[in-house]
Amino acid sequence: MREGRPHWWGHRERLRERFLRAGAKGLQDYELLELLLSYAIPRKDVKPQAKELLRRFGSLAGVMDASPEEVQEVKGIGPRAAALLRLAKEMGEVYLGERMRGVDVLSSPSRVVDFCLFRLKGEGEEKFMVIYLNVKNEVMDYEVIQEGTVDRSVVYPRRVAEKALRRRAASVIVVHNHPSGHPDPSPEDKRITRELVEALKPLEIRLLDHIIVGKRGYFSFREKGIL
Repeated sequence: MREGRPHWWGHRERLRERFLRAGAKGLQDYELLELLLSYAIPRKDVKPQAKELLRRFGSLAGVMDASPEEVQEVKGIGPRAAALLRLAKEMGEVYLGERMRGVDVLSSPSRVVDFCLFRLKGEGEEKFMVIYLNVKNEVMDYEVIQEGTVDRSVVYPRRVAEKALRRRAASVIVVHNHPSGHPDPSPEDKRITRELVEALKPLEIRLLDHIIVGKRGYFSFREKGIL
């Protein structure tokens, strides 16, 4: 150890070197968190905080899905560290969203699924997202059009149709999450899917898929042959 440096300094440098050499696969989950937290808390050993975050939220995904208020309940995690954790997740979402744009969803469906899982898995409230596609089935844009439980049968078909027309979309994929965890469609989910098909048909806009995201994975109406 160099004179004047704390005992954990060399450990932190070795973590950084291992990450640059092997990527995330070269580190354990608590080490990834430890390395990330070190940029917000540079003058303290943050291994205890990293391990406590994993213990409290169950997994790395659970930590990233937690709100800034929730992570700050862990001793030693302040606003700067909470903001950095949120920033890491938001940048991941932007990255996956940009990689999805221009992709033919029929030839590369996994990119859309990966984005949907990253965007909505672990959300504490229900969100309804629309992905807009051109005539080549390439992603043009996406947006969350509703948050929280509403009367979907009244609001969603009309709003989806209006927004798809505004973007001159040839087809759409709709996505929503089940905060309870299980992605299997409810009778209401099946009904809203039929109503969306009927609402979009006169506009010559196709509902390409309806994806439901849960903590235990996802359900695709297209993959199951329902659409």
